Amino acid sequence: MTIEQKNLAGGTGRPAIELIGVSKAFDGASQQLAVDDMNLTIAAGEFFTFLGPSGCGKTTTLRMIAGFETPTKGRILLQGQDVSDLPAHLRNVNTVFQSYALFPHLNVEDNVAFGLAVKRVPRADRGDRVCAALDLVRMRHAARRKPSELSGGQQQRVALARALVNEPSVLLLDEPFGALDLKLRREMQLEVKEMQRRLGITFVFVTHDQEEALTMSDRIAVMSAGLVRQVDDPIGIYERPADRFTAGFIGDMNMLAATVSGKRDGLFEVEAGGAAFSLRANRAFDVDQSCTLAVRPEALSFASADGSAATCFAGSVAGTVYIGTDRLYAVRLASGETITVRARNTDGADTVAIGQPVTVSCPSAAIHLLKD
Repeated sequence: MTIEQKNLAGGTGRPAIELIGVSKAFDGASQQLAVDDMNLTIAAGEFFTFLGPSGCGKTTTLRMIAGFETPTKGRILLQGQDVSDLPAHLRNVNTVFQSYALFPHLNVEDNVAFGLAVKRVPRADRGDRVCAALDLVRMRHAARRKPSELSGGQQQRVALARALVNEPSVLLLDEPFGALDLKLRREMQLEVKEMQRRLGITFVFVTHDQEEALTMSDRIAVMSAGLVRQVDDPIGIYERPADRFTAGFIGDMNMLAATVSGKRDGLFEVEAGGAAFSLRANRAFDVDQSCTLAVRPEALSFASADGSAATCFAGSVAGTVYIGTDRLYAVRLASGETITVRARNTDGADTVAIGQPVTVSCPSAAIHLLKD
């Protein structure tokens, strides 16, 4: 039976991972929590990503799941079993690190077989499992080579094979592509996602790269200062940010100071950027409450308002940047704030000159009202 068949046949119906009230504080005078009361469920077979800036707690969370760190408070369940106090070597998980951590004196085959030897798997059974793991990552041809004879991408594939050969129920990946160049990084993203789809193993991924998270994940947990800000699929994270942090961290976002001036017929009367308009919102606001109006640059265009279906800002072009397929325009509004408009470069398209007065329009549905 192949690794794919074993994993697809081995479902239990239980969540792969449950984090219940998990907190982690490191020794120090401040006792600031690296992870603060996290409650999270990761489904079996899911590609789940922790995304956030450096120091937000994502790697600490991964290390607690792996067993390298012990929670200060709370419980960690793997397939329904409480493993909070279980050492790493007794958990059916494996971790792939950014540094590869291959043994330089061993060839590829022996590197992959090392974990099986530690687990005292009979020598007669190791060969087939090593070959199957190397076939998964397309590295069987390099079985006799040393790590120094491989490229960065090949070394990362060997590290993946070494983790997969142990047939873990959960594979943890801690920024595994951080040392690769951009082109190879993107190739590996697609390869690993396809591999996870075939295997059916739960992958838990850590990255600070927003594009990487959106490309690879079934669901994403956006983290900041030890807190989970939002958990959603990539479309929800990008198109329906829950708060100002998530909106600003994922992709490019224009943000304007706004005030709710009234409510009428289920709409909020909003003042922002020197303009006033009516908007729907997926959360409640009080009259006179300060908030943030957020809109993506690609949702904006130079056009006139289209009745109630569009929101318009008046301003003038303060700068322009050519980026190949698109052009970015900085538009200074009547309020003194600046927003970015992203416009496609098409044949015959007229560029807007610096200093030219413009009306910036966008569909009301593309605007998010966020609490600060």
